[in-house]
Amino acid sequence: MNEQSNTSVSAVPVSAQSLRSLRIKHTRIAQVMSELDTLIYPGSQDSILLVCGPTGVGKSTLALQLVQMALAGASAQMEANAGLIPAVYVQAPASGENDFSWTSFYQRILDQLSGDLDLPKVAYGVDANTGRAVWPKGASRNTLAALRTAVERGLRERGTRFLVIDEAAHIIRQTRRNRLEIQLDTLKSLANECGTQMVLIGSYDLYQLVSLSGQLARRTHVLHFERYRQDQDADLRAFRACVLKFQAALPELWGDQLLPHAEVLQENTLGCVGTLSSVLMRAAMLAQQTGGWSVDALQRALLTDAQRQRILEEILEGEAAINAGLTRHILKVPASRSRVQKRGIA
Repeated sequence: MNEQSNTSVSAVPVSAQSLRSLRIKHTRIAQVMSELDTLIYPGSQDSILLVCGPTGVGKSTLALQLVQMALAGASAQMEANAGLIPAVYVQAPASGENDFSWTSFYQRILDQLSGDLDLPKVAYGVDANTGRAVWPKGASRNTLAALRTAVERGLRERGTRFLVIDEAAHIIRQTRRNRLEIQLDTLKSLANECGTQMVLIGSYDLYQLVSLSGQLARRTHVLHFERYRQDQDADLRAFRACVLKFQAALPELWGDQLLPHAEVLQENTLGCVGTLSSVLMRAAMLAQQTGGWSVDALQRALLTDAQRQRILEEILEGEAAINAGLTRHILKVPASRSRVQKRGIA
């Protein structure tokens, strides 16, 4: 970008709001979704799946698309059984309380389980007339135990294969260190009771959970949702493809003038598509305000150096931790066996 290019080349009014609903299923999302689809199955010993990645990489988009894919794939079964909900999406609440609010969390799950779909009439706690979940007589819905029981039964009766918990780092940030293991044991217990796998999606903070206990480590698997790096040719091409999709979403604004700035955009957003979306949304709003596209609007929408540096520090720290954990214990062939192999005996 240079100052000579800071002239308006279009005065076409645009609706930047169309970018709000744009969700790109790009290469990195497809890779993580494919791996999750492989690891989510009945009887899995991985009660908890952790998806960790940098801020702005597109984790919430991944979470929503994962659930949408599961619902689309089960459409025939859901038509035959109106009470079936194979996947549920919730956000871990940030309630402002000192401790993580399990009450709010359970209520959010129940809200998703007792929607407009009809439960089978034989299901526990279902009104025969409305098909909506109801509370058993004598139980108080104000107690945590009652909420937990309702969630367990709801997940079982709905046949929910997996529960996606977005912004799962809130569980950590609102929990004292000495209680973290208890929180994860609670989720693991819920998974075991219902046969529902828990998919926790969040920042690199989540990675520390695997070291809380050997039991949790054994029943937890970590997936790394990586950014697009500038030192990888495949990542450069994939990021340019994302920029091209954003350009195609607003042709009356961008024309074909967004793609030439793909390299600058990748550097500024650190290869995170969610951050790219935010930058381009700002750029579109600024361009709309001034009556048309200009490079100046795009420049003003970029992250500041201070913002970028802070995000980069968090990314590098997280990548160092998770990549070390994923590569440190690669099995090595014993020296004696290695010598035998070299002689062609094995």
